[in-house]
Amino acid sequence: MKNNFKNNFENSLSTGSKTLSALLVSASVWMSPAVLGMSPAVAAAPVTGMVTGLPDFANLVDRVGPAVVNIRTTELVKQGGRGEIGEDEMAEFMRRFFGGAMPVPPQGQGRKNAPGRKPVPEEPVPRGVGSGFILSADGYVMTNAHVVEGADEVFVTLTDKREFKAKVLGADARTDVAVLKIEGDKLPFLLMGDSDKIRVGEWVIAIGSPFNLENTVTAGIISAKQRDTGDYLALIQSDVAVNPGNSGGPLINMRGEVIGINSQIATLSGAYNGISFAVPIDEAIRVSEQLKKNGKVTRGRIGVQISEVNKEVAESLGLKNAEGAGVAMVEPDGPADKAGVKPGDIILKFNGATITRSSDLPRIVGGTAIGSKATITVWRKGQQLDLPVNVVEMDADKAGKGATGKGKGGKAEPEQAKSNALGLVVTDLPADKRKEIGVDGGVVVADVDGVAEAAGLDEGDILLQLNNVAIKDAKQFNALVTKLDPKKRSVVLVRRGDQTQFISLRPSEQAK
Repeated sequence: MKNNFKNNFENSLSTGSKTLSALLVSASVWMSPAVLGMSPAVAAAPVTGMVTGLPDFANLVDRVGPAVVNIRTTELVKQGGRGEIGEDEMAEFMRRFFGGAMPVPPQGQGRKNAPGRKPVPEEPVPRGVGSGFILSADGYVMTNAHVVEGADEVFVTLTDKREFKAKVLGADARTDVAVLKIEGDKLPFLLMGDSDKIRVGEWVIAIGSPFNLENTVTAGIISAKQRDTGDYLALIQSDVAVNPGNSGGPLINMRGEVIGINSQIATLSGAYNGISFAVPIDEAIRVSEQLKKNGKVTRGRIGVQISEVNKEVAESLGLKNAEGAGVAMVEPDGPADKAGVKPGDIILKFNGATITRSSDLPRIVGGTAIGSKATITVWRKGQQLDLPVNVVEMDADKAGKGATGKGKGGKAEPEQAKSNALGLVVTDLPADKRKEIGVDGGVVVADVDGVAEAAGLDEGDILLQLNNVAIKDAKQFNALVTKLDPKKRSVVLVRRGDQTQFISLRPSEQAK
């Protein structure tokens, strides 16, 4: 159980929910009447919807289809060089994307140069097939970043069989958006919709090249908005059939407007299981403008690592709702550190924008102008505080460190011989350790059993807060524990390595 907690503790410190992430795979390249304001009496009546017949998508497809493109990519491979694909790699390559089919490789590929044999020059090897759509008549094309990742050459084919060699202007892995440019004029293009105005239940279609079957149309409805999958963006969920090769293709409403870019599927088998996800077009367009201009996306950061706030933590800390982002770590000397943000704080708002889920914070901060000043509203020990913070540019190399194992709090003799109602034996946190981690108090877990052990707490963990009260020393902590109501859950702020997290515990009726 301790080992399970260690994994859960570390995994839960990353941004956003991980619930769906284990099931998500890219819809990737295929290789080679609402009852509003009604009285209870009215609301109790049967609710019926007006049925006007099933939709006919034919005219819609005729109108938008020509602007949807097939994208194929190649990789230049040189015998004996860095790009050489070995037999094992090629077998895995083909197993994943051809279902085991093994095309005959170019002559000489994968063989070592024999004495006197001339080196085989670089040859383009098919890398994958995806989808995309034309943004404007002058040849800007949008697709997924993973469609063109690692490609040396990219080719765009229109429905009229014209083929263009495309230039990748930029790709952003966080949002899975890429922008290409082809040299053409008076090209067919699609209109962009407003993904903020979509409604659950409205009809949508997807057009793409699943399994390299070009110009394939599938239809369905929007199943959910703002689906948090643990990724940087909350995605649009639909039941439109999406398969490998659909990646980068448009999700289109009945007005012929693009509202999303088909990107992922939730699956246990690798094929479509009834749930697909699309990148909201509003965010994709914001990203594309930066990619066109700079070839990359610049985002803001404040130097915190965050975790989700669940119902139990919220109730124990006196919050009305399970909202906000829990601060798991504050980067030393980073913007948040200088602003006075502390581990254990719950960030409720950023520049007035409510943080409903923890994953909202990086998106909002990322979209804030570099160098600007913002206000962070935090919940700390039962009080709401506003802290000014400077937003700096996100640096890919400036990543927060992950959990590093147990806290090194020492193994001093415990003050009490028996564990308390939380199943904990604790000692005072040594002065040098307090100074090292920048805290005024705290205790070190010297022994653990009962509810604390079941929750995954371990020797060496450092406890900094119990509910909304800062822990000063072992004597005060044990006194606080004796006053806990065994009918209610409490939370302790636990530091392990350089990470912190609230852990929910229910006190036992009496200590051991």
